[in-house]
Amino acid sequence: MQARRLLDYVFVTLKGMAMGAADVVPGVSGGTIAFISGIYEELITSINSIDFTLVKILRKDGIKAVWNKVNGNFLLSLFLGILISVLSLAKFLSWLLENEPVLLWSFFFGLVLASIFFVGKEITKWTLGTAVVLVSGAALAFFITELPANDNVDSLPYLFLSGALAICAMILPGISGAFILVLLGSYKTILDAVHERDIKIILTVGVGAIFGLLSFARLLKWMFNHYKNITLALLTGFILGSLNKIWPWKKVLETKTFGEKTVVVDDMNVLPGAFEGDSKLMLAIVLAILGFSLIFILERVASKK
Repeated sequence: MQARRLLDYVFVTLKGMAMGAADVVPGVSGGTIAFISGIYEELITSINSIDFTLVKILRKDGIKAVWNKVNGNFLLSLFLGILISVLSLAKFLSWLLENEPVLLWSFFFGLVLASIFFVGKEITKWTLGTAVVLVSGAALAFFITELPANDNVDSLPYLFLSGALAICAMILPGISGAFILVLLGSYKTILDAVHERDIKIILTVGVGAIFGLLSFARLLKWMFNHYKNITLALLTGFILGSLNKIWPWKKVLETKTFGEKTVVVDDMNVLPGAFEGDSKLMLAIVLAILGFSLIFILERVASKK
C-alpha cells in the first residue's frame, strides 16, 4: 500500500466527514460516498484485517505491527472524520431535512444518480450474469425502500441483530443504515437508549454492529477478490434501486414520532408540479445538477493527480 503524507490523511478525514454527513440523512448511505471518493475497497480490506491473528502479532512484534496490519492511520483518520461530521454537521443537515427537504434531497439525488455511472463504469466485462445481478440488486433495494416500518421492539437478541444489519447497510452503497433500523422497529429503542445512557442496550447494539461489520467485510472482500464484476454490478443495482427513496418531491402519508424526532415511515413520490414547494424548483434543479457534476469533477481531479 502506497505511503501517505499528512495531507493525504487530512483528505481521508474529509472523506470521512462526507460519509458521516450522508449517514445522517435517512435514505443516503455512507457506503456510496466511500465508493465515489475512491476508498471503498481499502475500507473493506482494512476492516477485514481485524481478526484473532492480531493477538499473535501483538505478542510477537508489538502494537506498532498491529497498527500497520489494520491500516490504523487510515481507519483513525476516516472514523475521526465521521465523528466530526456527526457531531458538527448532523444538526445542520437535520435542520435542512426538516425545513428545506426538497433542496437537500435534490442535491443528494444528483450525487447518487451520478454515482451509478461512476460505479457502473468500473465493471470491466459485461455478461448476462452481471446484467441480471444489477437488475436484481436494483429490485431488492427498491423493495426494501417500500417496506413498512415495524412497531418498536426492545428484546436484546433482536437489538443485537438490528445493530449487525444496520452496520452492514451503512457500508453497502445505496442502502441507509438508519432506514434499516426504522424498518426493523429498533430506531426508537436505540434512540431512547442513547438519550437515557442505557449502557446495556448501547453495548448490545454496539457488539452487534462490530460483529456485523467484521463478518460482512469478509464477505465483501471475498466477493471483490473472486467476483469483482458481479459485486460491482450488485452495488450499482443497490444504488439504482435507492433512487426511489431519495426522489426529492414526495407526499407524506404517515409519520412516527420517536421521542423528539419525527420520522417519515410512508410516503409517495410525486411530480414537481404536484408539490407545494415548487417555488424553489429552479434552485432544486440547480442543486441536483451541482450534485451530479460534483462526482465527475472529483473524478477528473483525482485522475489528474
